[in-house]
Amino acid sequence: MGAGVKSEKQASYPTLAELRAKAQPEEVRSRKNAEHWTAQLYLRHISIYFTMLLVRTRISANGVTGLMILAGWCIAASLLIPGIWGAVLAVFFSQVQMYIDCCDGEVARWRGTSGAKGVFLDKVGHYTTESLVAVALGVRAVGEWSNLQHDPAGLYPYLLAGTVLASLVLLNKALNDMVHVSRAFNGLDKLADSKEATALVPGTVAKLKSLARFVPFHRIYHSVELSILALVSSIVTAIAVPLGADTLVGERWLVLLLAPLCLLSVIGHFLAIMASRRLS
Repeated sequence: MGAGVKSEKQASYPTLAELRAKAQPEEVRSRKNAEHWTAQLYLRHISIYFTMLLVRTRISANGVTGLMILAGWCIAASLLIPGIWGAVLAVFFSQVQMYIDCCDGEVARWRGTSGAKGVFLDKVGHYTTESLVAVALGVRAVGEWSNLQHDPAGLYPYLLAGTVLASLVLLNKALNDMVHVSRAFNGLDKLADSKEATALVPGTVAKLKSLARFVPFHRIYHSVELSILALVSSIVTAIAVPLGADTLVGERWLVLLLAPLCLLSVIGHFLAIMASRRLS
């Protein structure tokens, strides 16, 4: 009897082709904002193998999203470790987060359990991760906490820059959700996830957006990009300090540059929404 139960369970497991057809349909992968570039480039090609293991367990799609959230928080925690190795660990966890982020939706589509709770948890994961990473960049620029006792006036600006950056990152992400809320409150249909739906009305803003493609700094506020920049800044510090530069020069310049650039991104994002047909 035990063997019969085992074979029955094995028969209920999907093949890789069956799972890929249902969990990674073309209509999902072709959406304009469906994928981060890491997913398009390589993660989606290998996520299906972990999903194959997950659907053989009792873990729910929301449970997988919970793992994604924990991986995201580990990015910020890693950045609190001084030096290059903390940044390397942050880059690692950013890849883990995005890998699991591919899998939770695949599990939900296979089991037919997609719903509002999953979307909500996904938003919580990305909102909290990217804001915590921004704050961690400010803390990282301070170095040891004891440094604040010796030079508070000189180091508080980095903490402030990290906090301001976190607020701007949250606002930038919230602008997209504000569009959906505004449409829902006015009885408009759900905004299609396509280039046509978000296209700008021809004019000055459209021209500025086309120029921004050549300097896409508005795309660096995701956990993946922020962790990579943290690693680059640590490498800069490791090279520059022996040459006579100030301590943590890379980390400090990074957070001071990111905050005003993020403000510019928020302003551009707002203008792009207002200059499009998303609210009509």
